[in-house]
Amino acid sequence: MLINFNQIPETVIPNMRGGEGQVVSRMHVDGDNKIMKGFLAPGCSIGLHTHETSSEIIFILSGTGKVLYQGEYEPLSAGSVHYCPKGCEHSLINDSDGGLTFFAVVPEHGA
Repeated sequence: MLINFNQIPETVIPNMRGGEGQVVSRMHVDGDNKIMKGFLAPGCSIGLHTHETSSEIIFILSGTGKVLYQGEYEPLSAGSVHYCPKGCEHSLINDSDGGLTFFAVVPEHGA
């Protein structure tokens, strides 16, 4: 199955999961996965949340930032991959002066 993000309408999500600012995304969602290309402007974040029934893989396409993962900050830059297993918590933060573009996959594992 081909997913062309350029053909998916852009969605602006304010204060995603309690984060700062907004996430600009193009997202494919079915019953099993969320597949997203997203953008965080400087100072924006996705709030701290726990993956109760899913995990998440985030690949940084461009820019720099950090994740708060299980109480520890981890730096991110283009080419970095962050993995949040089921049952763990994390937050994605753009603490840089430039944009942060990422690709994320959230597979559902069930309850």
